[in-house]
Amino acid sequence: MVRTLVAGFDGSPESNAAAEWAAREAELRGLPLKIVHVWVPAPDPLAQAPLIGVETQQQWSERIPREAGEGLRRRHPGVEVTVEQVTGTPSEVLVDAAKDAELLVLGSRGLSGVGGFLVGSVGLSVVAHAELPVVLVRADDQAADETSPVSAAPYRPVVLGLDAGAPADAVIEFAFAEAARRDTTLRVVYGWNLPPYYAYGFALDAGLHEELSLQETDSLTEALRPWRQKHPGTEVVLEPRVGSAADHLVDASREASLVVIGRRIRRGAFGAHIGPVAHGVLHHSTAPVAVVAHD
Repeated sequence: MVRTLVAGFDGSPESNAAAEWAAREAELRGLPLKIVHVWVPAPDPLAQAPLIGVETQQQWSERIPREAGEGLRRRHPGVEVTVEQVTGTPSEVLVDAAKDAELLVLGSRGLSGVGGFLVGSVGLSVVAHAELPVVLVRADDQAADETSPVSAAPYRPVVLGLDAGAPADAVIEFAFAEAARRDTTLRVVYGWNLPPYYAYGFALDAGLHEELSLQETDSLTEALRPWRQKHPGTEVVLEPRVGSAADHLVDASREASLVVIGRRIRRGAFGAHIGPVAHGVLHHSTAPVAVVAHD
């Protein structure tokens, strides 16, 4: 089966940004790109209205992704771009269309006046259910500049958020590979918590703080060793932080080309969840965010 990248597309500025990002990523990986447009037919009463009948609506919805694909081929002549239109529930269709892909890319609207994403129900549902990496891209100039391969400036660092106590191999591998493709630094940001008794007002000795930080760093250094050996040309910077991992990752996103976080796959009776750290980062990161599912 041919490996591919998939970008969800609905004609919005957000999905245009996602398709453009996906084309650049496909170029970096040397893979084809498939643009998937989900057509949701109008309800029957609306479909019967003059000038916007079912046939007219379908012709209009087919033209938008077709023209988007033509534009991507012109701007990225080295990338094979195909366009597919599917009818159904957007979140379900996108997860199904990308089940054999390497990566799924979606767009998210930037919050007015506040740096970050506004992740809608479709995006959250896809992230929660897809078992392949999902990237969410903002529709603004900063997100485009951070990942532009035609710029004379080098790529900004890739930021990797890890749980130092349980680092996930799939998340680490993805982040190292993305940093290597961009020939940039990998910043590993990980949060750790103080011993419980410090929460009750005990002063933290500076020496003990440093010792605890070094313990976390030593543990993570050992966990990263196989990937540092596999990618010897990638500079790795470890950044331990006390407190909220989501807050630290959002801060780091301001100088990142991509933020990589993990999501544990849960198949329980209560459905899929993305977790509080992923939720916070998705809504407030100022850089594209890759969510990598792992067991």
